[in-house]
Amino acid sequence: MRDKKLLVVEDDFQTQEFLRLLLNKYYEIDICKTSNEFYALINKNKYDLIIMDISIKGEKDGLQLTKEIKSNPATSKIPVLCLSAHVFMKDKINALTAGVDLFLQKPVENHVLLDSIEELISKFRSS
Repeated sequence: MRDKKLLVVEDDFQTQEFLRLLLNKYYEIDICKTSNEFYALINKNKYDLIIMDISIKGEKDGLQLTKEIKSNPATSKIPVLCLSAHVFMKDKINALTAGVDLFLQKPVENHVLLDSIEELISKFRSS
């Protein structure tokens, strides 16, 4: 399964390490913690899926980055999975409006996250 490459956009160190440990078994992953790092990676690599937090360090938040991803023809077909501690319905609505393909709330069970990643990648590869 490591033939798939993920970009994790997350500024919390503990969450980064958790995702690194969980996902590194199955995927090649890059992790960035700021919007500036995001641009350097997205312009250099091809990703099968992006895991995006809403709150990140830098000039832009995860929702602004998602809008840019989805409006850019070069990246619009990359599924975006929002993984956030924001728990209010308005946060989920804002994320979906920004263009995320799936919203999951932290903490998430490992199997739910892994299944969701595979489902999104499969869905976008077949479309």
